[in-house]
Amino acid sequence: MNKNGLRDMTTGSPAGHILYFALPLLVGSLLQQFYNMVDSWVVGQYVGDAALAAVGVGFPVLTMFSSLFIGLSNGGTVIIAQFFGAGKMDRVREAADTIYTAFLLSIVPLTALALLAVRPILFLLQVEAGAFEEARLYLTVVCAGLIGSVGYNLNAGILGGLGNSRSTLLFLAVASAMNIVLDLVLVLSFGLGVLGVALGTIIAQAFSWLFGVFYINRRYPEIRLRLLPRTFDRGLFRQIMGIGLPAGVQMSLVSLGAMVVMSKINVYGKEFTAGYNVGFRLDQLAFLPIQSLSSAVISFVGQNIGAHRLDRARQGIRITVMLSAAWALLMTAALMPFSETLVGFFSPTPEVIHAGAVYLRCIMPFYFMFAIMFCLNNAMRGAGDSVFPMVDVILSLILVRVPAVFYLADRFGPDSMYYGMAVGWAVGLALSVGWYLSGRWKRHGSLADEGKTGPKK
Repeated sequence: MNKNGLRDMTTGSPAGHILYFALPLLVGSLLQQFYNMVDSWVVGQYVGDAALAAVGVGFPVLTMFSSLFIGLSNGGTVIIAQFFGAGKMDRVREAADTIYTAFLLSIVPLTALALLAVRPILFLLQVEAGAFEEARLYLTVVCAGLIGSVGYNLNAGILGGLGNSRSTLLFLAVASAMNIVLDLVLVLSFGLGVLGVALGTIIAQAFSWLFGVFYINRRYPEIRLRLLPRTFDRGLFRQIMGIGLPAGVQMSLVSLGAMVVMSKINVYGKEFTAGYNVGFRLDQLAFLPIQSLSSAVISFVGQNIGAHRLDRARQGIRITVMLSAAWALLMTAALMPFSETLVGFFSPTPEVIHAGAVYLRCIMPFYFMFAIMFCLNNAMRGAGDSVFPMVDVILSLILVRVPAVFYLADRFGPDSMYYGMAVGWAVGLALSVGWYLSGRWKRHGSLADEGKTGPKK
């Protein structure tokens, strides 16, 4: 690692690189989840269950709107990692300029589309009347501030390709502290309720993005992010979108699938919805180390494929899969006995506690399957294969999981519906293991090789 925190993962211990890269991501994600849980705790304790349900409804909707840019960020991570592994810093700089040009040209139309779609989506989700207006208010405000969340993710993706996850932690720490303070002030002191939570979120995210731009430009002048970029490389953009677009489409469709599942959950009332939202928050918290390891393996595989070190790429993938599966089993043993106590921290309502505990007890025994599938798909994405992970996730998490959830809910009742998630994970795991063992994910080779990008424009 050089003095600016950029990490060359093509030499040295694979496990050391992956863990060192993953740790700041984990701490940062914990901070992010912590302030998300503060949102839930504040509205659950001081506003009410309808507000808690409203905040939870917003998560898949926001993910759907921002997924294209998260895909752009992921594609940028892979391309930048491979150029960095190949020692081509001039191409790294051009890739960063290209990413920011695409972002700045499309963020305003996306924001307008998101604002226009808020009310129709809430009707599609069958949000209960008691939570509808608060959900509409929350989503409208947060959609208006999408630029901060998207900009932060782009900064994180660029730095991730360079092996630097520590700076991302700094940006998140600033946003987390600001968001918690704003929540407490706007909700408890000014009584703004859901509006205060939404305003706190978008202000903190916007500050984190702009602070990230300032920090990167001061610390890494060789990258230099510009709010008015001067370079747009069409060949690079095609490469980035070739990897990022399938990832973005995948996330958008998964979010759409989650919204369809949410429409079924909402049928059972705001207490059941609030309980699911709390259980989901705890599930996301347990998943953070796996997510961090998977982000690390994207950069690790990308750099080593760029440097033509396929042996090291495979070694890193094996290490990541083993660590992720072990963590999933540990979380299963830790969360299941205390599910009701943990959910009760967010809401004193017995129906909410029961619904959240049911969610955790249904999914946690099968968590290891999702962990392995998630890591393998991200590793293959780091090698430039983004189409198979998209197909795998769409098939397993939408075409299999959603009908399974609906069938189990109608046949056995809402307390059994979440077993449908395990059905989808089992299908996805079988497909991802089979594809990885086939070796077809290696066919792209190093995307940094000459001749694989078009002419600069």
